[in-house]
Amino acid sequence: MLNKFFAFTQNKFEFLHKNSIFLQNIDSLIFISILAVFVSSLFADSNFIGFFAILASLLTLLNLLIKKDEKLECNKFELFLLAYFMFVIISLFGSTLFALSFKGFIKVVIYLGFYLSLVQYLKKHTEKIWWIIFAIAGCCAFEIFQGFIQTIVRPEAISTWQDTSYVNPDEMINRIYGTLKPLNPNLFGGYLVAAIPALFAATTNLLFKKQNILALITGIFSVLSLYILFQTGCRGAYLGLFGIIFSLVIICAKLVKNEKHKKMFLTAVGGSSVVGFLFLMSVTSIRLRILSIFMMRQDSSNSFRFNVYNSCIDMFKDNWLLGIGLGNKNFREIYGLYMKTGFDALSAYNIYLETAVESGIFALISFLGFLILVLKDAYKFIITKCEDKPALFAVIFAFTSIIGLMVHGCVDTVFFRPQIHFIFWTMAAIIRVLTTEEEQQA
Repeated sequence: MLNKFFAFTQNKFEFLHKNSIFLQNIDSLIFISILAVFVSSLFADSNFIGFFAILASLLTLLNLLIKKDEKLECNKFELFLLAYFMFVIISLFGSTLFALSFKGFIKVVIYLGFYLSLVQYLKKHTEKIWWIIFAIAGCCAFEIFQGFIQTIVRPEAISTWQDTSYVNPDEMINRIYGTLKPLNPNLFGGYLVAAIPALFAATTNLLFKKQNILALITGIFSVLSLYILFQTGCRGAYLGLFGIIFSLVIICAKLVKNEKHKKMFLTAVGGSSVVGFLFLMSVTSIRLRILSIFMMRQDSSNSFRFNVYNSCIDMFKDNWLLGIGLGNKNFREIYGLYMKTGFDALSAYNIYLETAVESGIFALISFLGFLILVLKDAYKFIITKCEDKPALFAVIFAFTSIIGLMVHGCVDTVFFRPQIHFIFWTMAAIIRVLTTEEEQQA
């Protein structure tokens, strides 16, 4: 239906497209807008970042209306995404706080519009996938450098989320937060979880192309990124990093066919893991931060989250079908009716619980269906395709980025911040384009 409408408008405006310099260069403008989203994430607030995402979406829509042979295509996991969006709309109109929920709905539209823009652009310009990966890697390297400077100058702490009741203040980690707005160590940690795989991908691709000097530079930043991530003190990011590394090890072990080489690889991984663990345990501030994950209610930050989870489960029980409506402002208003005294919260601190609370059980099922099929297609592509190495590298690290974010999302909701969320949709779009292209070639 939509493609018939687009074909009609494209025929009507064909003359305009052929005689307009602006319309003939619209693809370049879309690409610039996409890159601007990542660059602006380093210093700008949500509204400014969103402006470039909206611009990319509007230009993509204009392209669909004007440019000959442009059309929308929906694969199997995007059907789940479409279902998710439909349940979000239903949740919006079922919300008792429509105005606040509508603001959250607009954010969802912006994110999904950005994903659509990426897919529409990249399926015709697959060579630009590595430009985008390198752009994310470059932004990540910039943040790593900023974080490294902060470990030296030791800026004033802006986060109080460390329980001092059982820790000597001198042994507490001085949490760094980069330049992302709003300044927050957990946001910085989540951003690194999302973006570090792009650094890994850039290093791997440069080594494959024998550009050794550039590979050395990105490799140094890749190693440094692990140190900086631990200096954020974001325990969810620690778990996300573990998810990234674990998934990488599994994938590499699968790709190594020779049993002798596989044993050597696993031995090297095991040895490196022991050395890395011993090093982390030797740094008192990091050791205490890691061990606090397992202290359950004895750590005040953990206890706070458990209280929020309990309240959000009660919210879900009362609103399981349609949810309460979208957005953190809407959430905070409703949460006030359920919270334990003294435990106010801006979110559910779990992206799955947050989705269920805001949009209902069917929206959660649809979103999980989308995630599972995206990861399934990526894994199938990785295991069965080894000819096109750059495409293989891109899918591997997009896969690990999403895995890291999904693990981190179990204990935090910075996933929904634009600096992180746009990277998530980018990784999903890369997987969508490359796996679909492979299916079409087959």
